[in-house]
Amino acid sequence: MASFITPPSSISFLSSSIFSNQTRPIPLLTKPTKTHNPKSTIRSELATLPVLSFDGTKVGETTLNLKSASPDTARAVVHRGITTDLNNKRRGTASTLTRAEVRGGGKKPFPQKKLGRARRGSQRTPLRPGGGVVFGPKPRDWSVKINKKEKRLAISTALASAAVNGIVVEEFGDKFEKPKTREFIEALKRWGIDPKEKSMFFMTEVDDNVVLSSRNIGTLKMLTPRTLNLFDILNADKLVFTKAGLDYLNDAYGYEDDEDDEYEDEDEQETEETGSEAEEIVLPPSDA
Repeated sequence: MASFITPPSSISFLSSSIFSNQTRPIPLLTKPTKTHNPKSTIRSELATLPVLSFDGTKVGETTLNLKSASPDTARAVVHRGITTDLNNKRRGTASTLTRAEVRGGGKKPFPQKKLGRARRGSQRTPLRPGGGVVFGPKPRDWSVKINKKEKRLAISTALASAAVNGIVVEEFGDKFEKPKTREFIEALKRWGIDPKEKSMFFMTEVDDNVVLSSRNIGTLKMLTPRTLNLFDILNADKLVFTKAGLDYLNDAYGYEDDEDDEYEDEDEQETEETGSEAEEIVLPPSDA
């Protein structure tokens, strides 16, 4: 037999504060303001590099202060930059002929029946040598668009991460009176660079004798601001900068604190304006 339990008299749903006639001020819920700071995902990477003379002796130190993406997005930014560069280098001229485009094959090779062989309508079928190609490449455009700021951020992020393997050397353009690969290899050894390692030199101006002395070294890349690219940065084991090249990188890809201060001031101003607009509403008394 089912039994019913009566609730105690002390519990009354009507006596709850939900049904009371008291008016309570309820604050108006405002949406949190989103700080529009485009530099929130960009940080500064400060690296200290040794400065070497042409003889290989250390004469001082200098700093490389570049913009770098946050650790959460740095890998994706650099990956997008390198894949874009590699795709844009493709000419897209590879082309094959289908069975409709290949020459010949207009006549049926042999009758359909009476020979006991498999039927065939053309000698240019993809199953035969000299026939068409199934799903072969056709000329296409491989170019991919990337924002200019994103590409610059990818280059600066790659340079900042590879700065641990970088050195700064004094200007050595006037040290080579004539092109001599042997002298350039000896200079690499004095700077602590193995000629068999992949190295990248970044200079604002390259002397002709330096170009002729280094062009026979297959593991070396001589870059200027015009030819600076992401692939050679990531592919190099050692990075060598001149003082002028380092100054150019700090100016072109450097991190500026003044812009951050402006964005922070704008965010604080927006927060204050939003906070002053917050109001409180009062619910009317209920009839119950």
